[in-house]
Amino acid sequence: MKRIVLLRHGESVWNRENRFTGWTDVDLTAEGIEEALNAGRMLKEKNFVFDKAYTSYLKRAVKTLNCVLDKLNQDWIPVEKSWRLNEKHYGALQGLNKKETADKYGEEQVLIWRRSYDIAPDPLAENDPRNPRFEIRYKKVPDKELPRTESLKQTIERIMPYWKKYIFHDLKIADNVLVVAHGNSLRGIIKQLKNIPDDAIVHLNLPTAIPYVFEFDDNRNLVKDYFLGDEDVLKRKIEAVANQGKS
Repeated sequence: MKRIVLLRHGESVWNRENRFTGWTDVDLTAEGIEEALNAGRMLKEKNFVFDKAYTSYLKRAVKTLNCVLDKLNQDWIPVEKSWRLNEKHYGALQGLNKKETADKYGEEQVLIWRRSYDIAPDPLAENDPRNPRFEIRYKKVPDKELPRTESLKQTIERIMPYWKKYIFHDLKIADNVLVVAHGNSLRGIIKQLKNIPDDAIVHLNLPTAIPYVFEFDDNRNLVKDYFLGDEDVLKRKIEAVANQGKS
């Protein structure tokens, strides 16, 4: 049996403030750090030993991974960071309060921006200081590859070549791989793994810092998937994510 564990980062400052975050590099809250540590405890209770870990360029994911590995006493394993695992870019919505945006544009429109497959928010202007072309961390990324906004479809197109070449390829030689990323970047991966239809992906909401385990046979065929932890806590967290965009 081979396993890939997908983990959304713990609660961030802008999660707490109910803002569209995207590529904005916000930190974890104290609650988010505790969520990350608890994810590490859950994985330790199940005796997970990871061969390698992957995360994005954004600190909320990086710090979550560090907390998890610390609880596992596996800080020594190889870790690879990639901008391709960053969250979906929310364009001009980044920084806006989701409830206030729903009050202005309606819950249905906000749901489309947050969860639809192929509709992206308005892009950032080229001279917008939030444009990733101004950030030093992306200086080695060709400008044409840096998004100014993204739909989930575009996010998947950014992630999946990297997923196939590196992360999924690791299962040829590894038994357990950990990926710590973001709500939408992970939704894109899950959509591909489980063949979720385009019109059904809108209903998938990922909770913060609850390990999601995917088990594969030796030929890397998906056998089953499941969340760790208490079902009531899981349900409550999923509902909280779904309600963020409501007026």
